[in-house]
Amino acid sequence: MANILSKWKQGLAKTSKVAFGQIATLLGATEISPTTWNELEAILIQADVGVATTLSILAALEKRVDREGITKASDLRVALRQELRSRLDTPPTLNLTHQPSIILIVGVNGSGKTTTLAKLGMLFTQQDKKVLLGAADTYRAAAVDQLQIWADRLHLPIITGQTDGDAGAVAYDTVQAAISRKVDIALIDTAGRLHTRFNLMEELKKVYRVVGKALPGSPHAVWLVMDATTGQNALQQAKAFKEAVNITGIILAKLDSSARGGMAFAIQRELAIPILFAGLGEKPDDLEHFDPDAFVDGIIQEH
Repeated sequence: MANILSKWKQGLAKTSKVAFGQIATLLGATEISPTTWNELEAILIQADVGVATTLSILAALEKRVDREGITKASDLRVALRQELRSRLDTPPTLNLTHQPSIILIVGVNGSGKTTTLAKLGMLFTQQDKKVLLGAADTYRAAAVDQLQIWADRLHLPIITGQTDGDAGAVAYDTVQAAISRKVDIALIDTAGRLHTRFNLMEELKKVYRVVGKALPGSPHAVWLVMDATTGQNALQQAKAFKEAVNITGIILAKLDSSARGGMAFAIQRELAIPILFAGLGEKPDDLEHFDPDAFVDGIIQEH
């Protein structure tokens, strides 16, 4: 347990130091003043918490200060931690009881989607699940090659197709193979979509439909990989994906490379989709189930 908490603190060190690090200085042993509120607002917005979410947090804190008679900035720090935590939902228990459970992994190019899919494959394998990978990102030969390398490294079976081939056909073949091989989980990589490209989003909808025809009731989950280094910009992408297909969970990739971890609060407020996993490093085992308590403790660290 201590090792996992340490991993969260290390993974969130950049967000903590660059964005939230000023909170420890601001909320020291001083009295709360109008300047305190102005500076706290600036820090939260800089951390990519988002303007609407920041204003909501500050309004709640000001009410609490009045209600509880808080005067010391150090006590406000405790209240801030509690307020931040209250805005993150505890992720639901993964209900992957179907055999096979079909999971679509979606996201824009460069978000860390393919690497994250491989990390999920390793995570589920460690849970004694029989896993199959599907390389339905047929538009980029590099994506198929990358997933093949991961599959070889992790000793996982993979279904691939021709470069520039029919992504729907690969997805269909993956589902059929998952059924015949009696695997527990099939993870299907999809082409990275620029949310502004209408035809590509339509292609993603097609893959979604094809999977449903191959196995009625599937996909059983659609997880969107979001690049934490892009901050608020990723929200517009996420909204487009949510409109195109039924996103059931979010994976925050590259948290360790980002100073914008505050976007997790904006995601929760604006998308109302649970954050299921977080990428805290580049190694295959650096994908963790999202832990709201460890996340908040990780960003509000002493420096």
